[in-house]
Amino acid sequence: MRRKPLQTLLLFALVLLVLLFVYLPVAWLVISSISTRAELLSTPIHWIPQNPTLQNYINIFSPGRSTSEVAKTFRITLWNSFVVASSVTAITLVAGSLAAYALIRLRFPFRRSILLGILGTRMIPEISLVIPLYLFASTYRLLNTPGILIITYLSFALPFAIWLMAAFFQTIPIELEDAARIDGCTRLQTLFQIILPISSPGLVSTGLFVFLTAWDEFFFALIFTSTVAAKTVPVAIAEFTGRYVVDVGSMMTGGVLAAIPPVLLSLIFQRYIVSGLTAGAVKG
Repeated sequence: MRRKPLQTLLLFALVLLVLLFVYLPVAWLVISSISTRAELLSTPIHWIPQNPTLQNYINIFSPGRSTSEVAKTFRITLWNSFVVASSVTAITLVAGSLAAYALIRLRFPFRRSILLGILGTRMIPEISLVIPLYLFASTYRLLNTPGILIITYLSFALPFAIWLMAAFFQTIPIELEDAARIDGCTRLQTLFQIILPISSPGLVSTGLFVFLTAWDEFFFALIFTSTVAAKTVPVAIAEFTGRYVVDVGSMMTGGVLAAIPPVLLSLIFQRYIVSGLTAGAVKG
């Protein structure tokens, strides 16, 4: 059906508004990171920097005497975020895949109830877990360590991964496993040699969502870390806001640097993400 010119124009205007809504904050983030403090505070706003500079990036990667303490330690928080997010993703994929496969393929009492219970734990508000987790971390001296963040993030990443992988495993025909068992494969051999290779799109998409969730998490990282040894990127970016001054340029630079790993991962694994999300929608 051929659209009328007015409909085409309205559709184009709507798409343009959506694109501006999505990309304008990102564009302003990048522009602010290469702008001087004077330009950021000037009126009217300079959408195109008159004197672009990379000094904010230099301050983070090669801190000098005039660099703030937060900017000096920002590289360490980047590494902390990478370690925590990678550890949570690896543990979640291994444990979540095994648990999801067991809940879908093995027959035992209360299997359905356990699966629903796992989904129910994901619905618990995060703030209600702060006190018991803080007492646990204080008792076992885990405060200000990456370990408490890994344990905490697993509390909401594992239920999500188990539920998502369970839905994906349901789409795989059980006849493939029966054929492998007839050929002499054990249950674990069937899982690692047949099921997981077929499920690679689902594993990649699940792993990416878990990584992004752990990378962007702010609330628990703020509560459980107060030293640079365990602080993550979201907490470091928030600390650019002081009591009397806000280092806008460094904050925006930190935002750009923090956004690079998730964007790169999304671009690299885009094909697997799309196939993983669509594969679980059709059973057969």
